[in-house]
Amino acid sequence: MRKMSLSVLMKVSILAAMAALLQYIEIPLTMFFPDFLKIDISDVPALIGGFAFGPIAGILVVLVKNIVHGLTAGHTLWVGEFANFIVGASLVGVASLIYKRNRTMKGAIIGLVTGTLFMAFVGGLTNYYILLPLYSKVMGWDMDAFVQVGSAVNPLIKNFWGYILLAIVPFNILKGIVASFVTVLVYKPIAVFLRREASKAVQI
Repeated sequence: MRKMSLSVLMKVSILAAMAALLQYIEIPLTMFFPDFLKIDISDVPALIGGFAFGPIAGILVVLVKNIVHGLTAGHTLWVGEFANFIVGASLVGVASLIYKRNRTMKGAIIGLVTGTLFMAFVGGLTNYYILLPLYSKVMGWDMDAFVQVGSAVNPLIKNFWGYILLAIVPFNILKGIVASFVTVLVYKPIAVFLRREASKAVQI
């Protein structure tokens, strides 16, 4: 097992700091989703790190940004950060792994599309079986409350599975699309700065 160079670790740290800052910029979409589901682009630096230095680097960015967020602004007793890490790591890990094997625009797009779909799948299952029950226990919510706030926005939501399929899954797909679009726009110019060290980076 080889290690990342110190320079690469420093650049991963910078990307993590950028991600942590971007996590504070949230856009509510209350016409479509409950108000606590908000879009941000904090996974973009993680995707850039993953594309430049490999999946482990990208996932490390996701981990650090959520640790920083939990320490500075966490109000869900780490459940929100845990959820963000799971879905973010799903997107970044899959997208950057595919891109690592095909370092072309086509490879990037295939990776981003596949990563978005995988994130939606993982997000749906983990929210149903782990995250929302845990959030309910920690925050003292009744599980039916999620259905109620979801149905207030989308009357088609009638039960917990409906909440997952009609709120959580579409939200994660939209989040992945936004992060992917921004990544495609900004990766090339940023990669010029990162490329010198990319060849030294080693996938663990």
